[in-house]
Amino acid sequence: MFVPCDRGGDSSASDFKGFTLLMPAVSVGNVGQLAIDLVISTLDMTKVGYFYTNCLVPMVGNNPYATAEENSTELSINAEVYSLPSKKLVVLQIRSPFIKNKYRPFCETLLSWVKSSKCARVVLLSSSHAYQRDDEQLLGTPLRYLLTPDLEKAVGGLMQELNWKEMEKVAAYPGINDTDKVLHIPGGGITKLLFTESCSKGIQMAVLLKFCSEGDNIPDAFLLVNYLNEWLQLVKTEVSTSNSSTDPSSQWKIPSSWRLLFGNGLPPALF
Repeated sequence: MFVPCDRGGDSSASDFKGFTLLMPAVSVGNVGQLAIDLVISTLDMTKVGYFYTNCLVPMVGNNPYATAEENSTELSINAEVYSLPSKKLVVLQIRSPFIKNKYRPFCETLLSWVKSSKCARVVLLSSSHAYQRDDEQLLGTPLRYLLTPDLEKAVGGLMQELNWKEMEKVAAYPGINDTDKVLHIPGGGITKLLFTESCSKGIQMAVLLKFCSEGDNIPDAFLLVNYLNEWLQLVKTEVSTSNSSTDPSSQWKIPSSWRLLFGNGLPPALF
């Protein structure tokens, strides 16, 4: 459930009527979480509360978006909510893995909050194992999208204009029966369950995902957040006036916590 921060006593902090909820799936390479980091850091979003749940591994740490010594000692926990009313955007960042067998209770709690807080739609950033793609998924871009029927009516045409590729369904029994197709998102964590539950509950949800492998997934995060930006236009895309092309990743602000993404450097005393 959502627990507001005690900042200025804003009683409307839990009412996100008409807002877009942006959140990650805890999936392969943590690509969704890294992309969410870029959104929060770049838009300088304000923390408005916490998502209290017993479905995630408990954790606590320093402020991942610290910009000065004064705010570096603020504490952060496993699930926090950030808001930017000017863009009607609310973000749920998840920082720890799910406890075994807790996917379904989490999805139920989350979707209940989405309805009670009056969010207009949910955008889930996810990823899937690149090595488990079928032949059709190997072609073209590694980025895919999914829309629930309720959101398809609203933005399906726009996705076609953007020339996006919908996530393909794959054979349920490859080599035996290739006509029965199912949605398969290996390594996607809660993605499939949350999407199918949103379909059945009439919630507008979009899934944006990238096929990737474990490793240095920073480039994957930039690709995914740029993909998101094509649709939601969260930041203005810089257009190069010279012959050299502008790097679209340069418009995103890397959070201070990424300095320790791969741990501390080797102690000089070792050498």
